[in-house]
Amino acid sequence: MFSAVQFQFRKHFCLEEARQLLGTLRHTFSFIHISRDQLLACEKKLARRLVKTGGDLGGQEVNALLRAMLAIHEGISDITARGIQIKDLDRGLVDFPHLRNGREVFLCWELEDEDIEFWHEIDSGHAGRERL
Repeated sequence: MFSAVQFQFRKHFCLEEARQLLGTLRHTFSFIHISRDQLLACEKKLARRLVKTGGDLGGQEVNALLRAMLAIHEGISDITARGIQIKDLDRGLVDFPHLRNGREVFLCWELEDEDIEFWHEIDSGHAGRERL
């Protein structure tokens, strides 16, 4: 009887498909990082206000904080909805599920990388990456 191979991921990227998404990922991570910086600035302002008011918060800073949180959420959702795994948000480290010799592995890319040059086993992580 024929037994179908069971994979952990529904979506697998070929190298060219993953490479075509790098521009989008750079843009999305830039958006996320700007929003994260705005969020942190809002948190500092609100913390100072909280000390002064004893808990009466609202207004422009709270609205800006919520907008920044929503922007971060949207950016993360955009990446993960494509089937890409985010491993480190600050570094822009992602893994693309990929089939290599019939096995599931990850193509590994980081925001500072110009191109996708590495892969690693699903359970080995970034430290176990190897050159393509």
